[in-house]
Amino acid sequence: MSLSKLEMRGKRKRRIRKKISGTPECPRLSIYKSLKYVYAQIVDDISGKTLAFAHSMENKKGGSNKQAASQVGALIAQKAKSLNIQKVAFDRNGYLYHGVVQSLAEAARKEGLKF
Repeated sequence: MSLSKLEMRGKRKRRIRKKISGTPECPRLSIYKSLKYVYAQIVDDISGKTLAFAHSMENKKGGSNKQAASQVGALIAQKAKSLNIQKVAFDRNGYLYHGVVQSLAEAARKEGLKF
């Protein structure tokens, strides 16, 4: 029996999380996307705390999900800069690096976040 899309994403997510862990020097940039919104957070896995958080509900402008994702990427990078975070480990959370995920990552890189 073949796996559903959600089960495949779960397998990818577990495989990725085995290899990626956020530290105080290099925290983890984790993303989540629903059908309507995009969320990003910077997490220190050792202390178990979220250091910064951004989502597409913060900017009330309309537009496509890719535009919202690029705004979220820029916003999370600015929040990271204010916390003196230069480098993060990018956790795409099982999503393919395409579309919304790619837009968020490129916008964060453009704002100066390194991963």
